[in-house]
Amino acid sequence: METSTLTERRKAATERDIAAAAAALFAEQSVAGVTADQIAARAGVSVRTFYRYFARKEDAITPLLTIGAQQWQDAFVEVGEHSLREQVPRIIAARLVEKDDSSFEAILGVLQGLEDDVALRDVWLRVNDDSERRLREILHARGMTPWEARQLAAIATDAIRVGLEQWASEPAGPRPAARAVDAFHAMSQGLRGLD
Repeated sequence: METSTLTERRKAATERDIAAAAAALFAEQSVAGVTADQIAARAGVSVRTFYRYFARKEDAITPLLTIGAQQWQDAFVEVGEHSLREQVPRIIAARLVEKDDSSFEAILGVLQGLEDDVALRDVWLRVNDDSERRLREILHARGMTPWEARQLAAIATDAIRVGLEQWASEPAGPRPAARAVDAFHAMSQGLRGLD
């Protein structure tokens, strides 16, 4: 088991603080209306420190999104030999549980900025792509063929992405978990290797 150094833990904590500040500001204002200076001030760091960690203000949300993606991947590792047809919707629902409304509302603000901010959408799609690639490895290690693993990783990742994006465009409708589970069921019909 690898232990992180104090420096690594501090760096990770600073990244998370900056990410939380960026997400909160994006939700309160808009991506276009927020500056790196404002994010740095909210996070309690200097602008120089901000740029040491992130090249652009939009990149600042990457740690927040990556944490969610890592938890998603970890859930697949824990499934064991159970049927993925039954487990994937459960994993989706468990990962999209809204435990803390303030953090979920901050994510809503980030997602609502995707349509208008190309750099923010780039970050969102990059994190989703990285997560899909890692999930593909996990599924292949579980015994799926490369083709089955590729298909399921793409469908499962896109189900969450589409569910969250749809919720952001219509927040008064069904919650993200319900939308993502519905998307998974629709996209996975006929998919082999799930049982």
